[in-house]
Amino acid sequence: MARPTNEEELIAKATGEFEKLWKLIDSMPKEKQDASFSFEDRDKNLRDVLIHLYEWHQLLLNWARSNHAGNAANFLPQPYNWKTYPQMNVEFWEKHQKTSLDEAKKLLSKSHEDTIKLIESFSDEELFTKKFFPWTGSTNLGSYCISSTSSHYDWAIKKIKMHIKK
Repeated sequence: MARPTNEEELIAKATGEFEKLWKLIDSMPKEKQDASFSFEDRDKNLRDVLIHLYEWHQLLLNWARSNHAGNAANFLPQPYNWKTYPQMNVEFWEKHQKTSLDEAKKLLSKSHEDTIKLIESFSDEELFTKKFFPWTGSTNLGSYCISSTSSHYDWAIKKIKMHIKK
């Protein structure tokens, strides 16, 4: 499927990639789900990847809800920007070192559901018209949604497949 250009496609792509992610995880034996990755610096296991997705959902949800309610907020929290966000990802990783894999799965499932509900609350025009909202800068809200859902799920699937092959 090409890059989504309307709400229906956006939800279909996000849901489809999310289902592919869970199907892949469910195909893994428990030992492989719990095993450390042999190739990664930051995300060292499945839990770390799932938490990364969860935290990026939280960024999208908090940003969109705040701005839509009239409370100006940046997508990335202070002090981060698009040049320094890798350190934010490290902080997400550090924050969740005591989070279990089961809890990470629950958090991600709920945040995905919340993200889909958020997307459903906007019209095609609101999602895909560039600069419709002043807080989306030069792009559109849909691009942020794609980045936080289907594109990120694809990233996770590739990491997990690499782990399975090792």
